[in-house]
Amino acid sequence: MPYHHKEPIAGAGSTDRRRVPRVVLASLVAMQGVLSGCDASPLSVLDPASGQAQHIAHVWQWMAWGSLLILLLMLTLTFIAVRRRSHGGLARRPFLFLLGGGVVFPLSVMTTLLIYTYAAAPPAQQAQYQVTVTARQWQWEVRYPDAPGGVRRSVNVIHIPARVAVAIELRASDVIHGFWVPRLGGKMDAIPGRANSTHITADTPGVYQGVCAEYCGVGHAGMQFTVIAHEPADLADVLASLPADPEGTQ
Repeated sequence: MPYHHKEPIAGAGSTDRRRVPRVVLASLVAMQGVLSGCDASPLSVLDPASGQAQHIAHVWQWMAWGSLLILLLMLTLTFIAVRRRSHGGLARRPFLFLLGGGVVFPLSVMTTLLIYTYAAAPPAQQAQYQVTVTARQWQWEVRYPDAPGGVRRSVNVIHIPARVAVAIELRASDVIHGFWVPRLGGKMDAIPGRANSTHITADTPGVYQGVCAEYCGVGHAGMQFTVIAHEPADLADVLASLPADPEGTQ
């Protein structure tokens, strides 16, 4: 069988080496573009409108970029291992390598993340406004026990004062539902037979979208609601325009 000798292409090795950082840089730029595009969504956790949501966004950013760095580290170590094996090199002290990379490193990362999550969380504020929300297939019934002139009621719309801590009592009449306003805070489940509570605060007046974050049946996708934050001075008039609740505080 004839042997065909191929001359190496000048500069081929250096070109391949230059492609690697370019690919990494392109990946970083693409990821930044994806993260920036998420800000435009009304349900984006990356567009926080409260201190609690801001903290969640920061944790998310640390997890996202940290995961990318860990991925790049793992790919680099994999490349080094494959290259060393192809040259006949043997791993030294594999037990220590596995202990460090498989136990010490992940435990250190998780411990650091947990400490930051709890230590950097904003202090809880004393609630000055209360709302009761009952989830059912497939709507959200809202009651305002402190409304002027008696208890008021709304459906799929929650009126709150801006810049005021709001305590929300969550109930469910049928199955488990998930109360979530991404721009104002984290998720809390509404569970039949018990009352859960969560707090939200809107830093500025505006309209904030919420969804059911727990699959609750065929109508789950349409089980959405809106939180409207008003200037505190205007809230009384808004509540007075709502229909009275025939069930009172029940």
